Amino acid sequence: MRRGRAGEGEWADPDARWLRSVMDGAFLLLLGSSLIRFLTRDHEGTHTGYAVTLFAAFGLLYVLGRLLAPAPRPGARPSARHLAWLGAVSVVWAGLLVLAPSATWCAMPLLFTGLQTLPVRTAVPLAAVLTVLVVATELRLSHEGLNPNVVVAPLAISAVATAVLVHLQRQAARQRVLIEDLVRTRRDLAATERRAGVLAERQRLASEIHDTLAQGLSSQQMLLQAADRTWGTDPDAARRHMRDAAGIASRSLAEARRFVHDLAPADLAERTLAEALRALADRECGDGLTVGFRLDGVPGPVPERVEAALLRIAQGALANVREHAWATRAALTLTWLDDQISLDIADNGRGFDPERPRTPDTGPERGHGLPAMRVRARQLGGTLTVESTRGEGTVVSAAVPLATPAT
Repeated sequence: MRRGRAGEGEWADPDARWLRSVMDGAFLLLLGSSLIRFLTRDHEGTHTGYAVTLFAAFGLLYVLGRLLAPAPRPGARPSARHLAWLGAVSVVWAGLLVLAPSATWCAMPLLFTGLQTLPVRTAVPLAAVLTVLVVATELRLSHEGLNPNVVVAPLAISAVATAVLVHLQRQAARQRVLIEDLVRTRRDLAATERRAGVLAERQRLASEIHDTLAQGLSSQQMLLQAADRTWGTDPDAARRHMRDAAGIASRSLAEARRFVHDLAPADLAERTLAEALRALADRECGDGLTVGFRLDGVPGPVPERVEAALLRIAQGALANVREHAWATRAALTLTWLDDQISLDIADNGRGFDPERPRTPDTGPERGHGLPAMRVRARQLGGTLTVESTRGEGTVVSAAVPLATPAT
């Protein structure tokens, strides 16, 4: 429907129909009263027919213009058709004044129409011309000497109307600029949120791959290398390494399938968090490393997201212990408090300086190790701290509130 589109001028504004009806009604009333006054008081016999014809042409032109040359939408330039109509109806009105001075006040709707739709630099001169014609006509009708109101009243009314409408026009222009800025800002904000969502998803995928597939492949590589070294001297140990590598491959495959379907870690499928951590500790034992598990407090319900994040943090920390710490003992401690749950991963390895950035000389760059753990804890409204001293081991502590914030 044409009336429902934003580009259809007055129809786009819900108040435009009301304003248009008032202006059209005022014009028709003024036109009718002016014609009655002319026929009853001001007509001159020789010009009556011409004047009535101009009255009819004036009214018909006004109505046709409203239908065929509608006003432009706010802020848009008026069309050539609308300008031609406004000029024609003004010329007919000026000619009508010569024969029927009683049509003076029909200028008011024209004044408002011009001020409402034309640019300020065009509307103000038009208002001045209409006002001058009104004053001149009123002076011509005055038969009792100069009446100051005849001059002052039209000027005052025109000045007030012009000032108010110009002010409203400029205020509307400023509001349109603000709305455009708001729409543009919302569009930019939506794009920024989409980019942030993409980056967050990438970070999540990187963390999941690092904590599952990458760690599994790393463990398999270490076991296969150990099997290769001992195959000739200790076939039983080599076979044991091969079986361990096969077991890790099986678990990694299960994790990959659950990862594809965006499910919880496989260890949590049929276990509680404490049971999953105990199973993780048992699996990580071997090759000179002993991992223990300790539970403090009374276990309670924990959101699945918290369970998954803490298990991933434990997996990442133990992977660091096995690959970098040269430790012989490690311990997982899960603690339930009134308002939070914490997990500590401690080892007796060589330690490192947490404040010193990784370099090729100080150790391999893990990329998604500790940073990924911090991201997981932060996403749940928690914290992750690392305490370590060279030669004295490392303690990684994650604390997460039980009432996690929604993300």
